Amino acid sequence: MNKILFSSLSKKFVMALAGLFLLLFLPLHLVINLMLLKSDPVPFNRAAHFMATFPVIKIIEIVLLFTILVHITWGIFLQIQNWLARPIGYAGGNKSETSFFSRFMIWTGASVLTFLVLHFFNFYFIKLGFVPGNPEDFYSVAHRLFKIPAYNYIYLICFALLGLHLFHAFSSAFQTLGLNHRKWTPVVNVVAWIYAIAIPAGFAFISLTLWLFR
Repeated sequence: MNKILFSSLSKKFVMALAGLFLLLFLPLHLVINLMLLKSDPVPFNRAAHFMATFPVIKIIEIVLLFTILVHITWGIFLQIQNWLARPIGYAGGNKSETSFFSRFMIWTGASVLTFLVLHFFNFYFIKLGFVPGNPEDFYSVAHRLFKIPAYNYIYLICFALLGLHLFHAFSSAFQTLGLNHRKWTPVVNVVAWIYAIAIPAGFAFISLTLWLFR
């Protein structure tokens, strides 16, 4: 039983479920962040307050944090397993059939982790009281951060790499869950491309607008 629960296949299955859960969260996060473009801080601050205080959201938040930890931890574990399984480079220039996205998933994932650490420090830790700031005025916190060029550079690079991560995560999750189909898999791949472009582009639009035009 333990071999089944902790096999690479079961880890990939759980990672796929965790990844799909995170994919559902990002559009909601983007919609809320678009309120930062309003001149009135009240809508964004109300949404942030609701997300921070509503009991159901708080439960989802705990599930989300756990999901992130599972996704990252098992992703790193599986990548290390793959590296250990191939300790010697391919001779004669032969390369794996693995796609570009799959080979660099660990690095795009690392960029996402970098952003999450930065995001937690600047927002979530304020809510917890670990970092100075007003948890009732995240609108002002966000606007101050987006006036810092270095923050925008990191933000934009991380979201560009997130796009690569999202495309592979979206399509591979369906494959791992056994949902491949000759007719529907090409459709899933198209949706994956749209999602992987639209979500990072939306966040990048917010960053650039607040940095250059506000």
